[in-house]
Amino acid sequence: MRSVWAALLLAAGTVGAEPLRALPDADLAAVTGQDGVSFAAHVVINDPTLVGAVSDSRLSLGFAGADGARRYLVLRNVRGTIDMSTIAIDVHARPDGGDYIALSLPNAVKFDRFGFESMSVQNDPLAPVTASMGSLDISGSVNMTGQLRLWAH
Repeated sequence: MRSVWAALLLAAGTVGAEPLRALPDADLAAVTGQDGVSFAAHVVINDPTLVGAVSDSRLSLGFAGADGARRYLVLRNVRGTIDMSTIAIDVHARPDGGDYIALSLPNAVKFDRFGFESMSVQNDPLAPVTASMGSLDISGSVNMTGQLRLWAH
């Protein structure tokens, strides 16, 4: 009985198979993938519940002022969780014959304690934060529709 199944599987694997070949550009342009690529993301930033978690992290952006002095926007202890579902990347045809890349916005985005402890402007990004301009803590969800479309000129 095993030899019968083996023969059937071997025959099924060889029927109708063509060897691989390179496609000319015109043939390749006619190939469609239908659904594009879709993915979901679960992003956790600086989880304080982990063993060995960092207790003083900073995200700093430097800017040169008109006087030539550098100033830094410092976000202290950026953390939280972001869940995004169904982000898709696909290629579509434009009416003029060109193509564009469509990045669909996620259907649902959920934030759980996402934000930062303090925001400050400083001359030294590593100096202690002495004057906070506020904090941010987002928990909730948002639903979006639409696409971000990118194309070349």
